[in-house]
Amino acid sequence: MKEIEQRLTENGVRPTAMRMLIYKYLAQKDAAIALTDIENAFAKADRTTLFRTLKTFEQKGVVHQIDDGTGVQKYALCEPGCNCELEQDLHLHFHCTNCDETVCLTEHKIPHINLPEGYITEDANLVLKGICEKCSGQ
Repeated sequence: MKEIEQRLTENGVRPTAMRMLIYKYLAQKDAAIALTDIENAFAKADRTTLFRTLKTFEQKGVVHQIDDGTGVQKYALCEPGCNCELEQDLHLHFHCTNCDETVCLTEHKIPHINLPEGYITEDANLVLKGICEKCSGQ
């Protein structure tokens, strides 16, 4: 738990017991997690507290939000040193149409895209869809 406390502090997040538990929960998952998954895991916790924790984590660069096209926002931990900057921290996401999991493919970075003059990028999200390695059996 000391590593979690340090990581949160480094990102400017006060390491409360609930925040540390949510961070630990996210760190144990291989796939991105929806708010409802966290609510189910922490059924006795206040929903507002869970939502605010995720929003704080997102604002401070602890997690990033993923829109995988399912209509449900998902969250995954950022890599250490990530600032969620459009120029250098963007990576691919993969949504499996069989098991419905969305995973970060952090080793596959999205290259910089030069937009026409006058266009300003505010957000980018690249989600590939198909069958994941677990479901394809490879």
